Amino acid sequence: MASVRIREAKEGDCGDILRLIRELAEFENLSDQVKISEEALRADGFGENPFYHCLVAEILPASGELLGPCVVGYGIYYFIYSTWKGRTIYLEDIYVMPEYRGQGIGSKIIKKVAEVALDKGCSQFRLAVLDWNQRAMDLYKALGARDLTEAEGWHFFCFEGEAMRKLAGK
Repeated sequence: MASVRIREAKEGDCGDILRLIRELAEFENLSDQVKISEEALRADGFGENPFYHCLVAEILPASGELLGPCVVGYGIYYFIYSTWKGRTIYLEDIYVMPEYRGQGIGSKIIKKVAEVALDKGCSQFRLAVLDWNQRAMDLYKALGARDLTEAEGWHFFCFEGEAMRKLAGK
């Protein structure tokens, strides 16, 4: 197996990140919902006060290969606050290209996010998964996550577009 490195994304990775975001949306049958651009990723993740942070998984070339590292996965996370538990890290997306799954790359990304969470004094690490993605749910449970839908009955809601404008009176 090729060597894999998990590292903080750089501004120059935004093209690869967008490519992988589109692949994830296709995998989730939600391609029509991707509205983000490479420019927005750059502005929102690499400015003075980033809205998100990103890890990339890259396959490193074998000694003597002419090709450079290839980005095959990513994890986008940010910090939120729990009124009950305090500092929290939220993993918005995690994705590994299909041909690289089953090699522990996703677990490495998740473990790196957990390291960041502990380094930043977070008390919890949250993420969401679609109800049909049993493989991902099994992985998260195997790594020690609790399913809050099963355990506590939480449902997540979203205001966007016209609903958000109407709510704000705009």
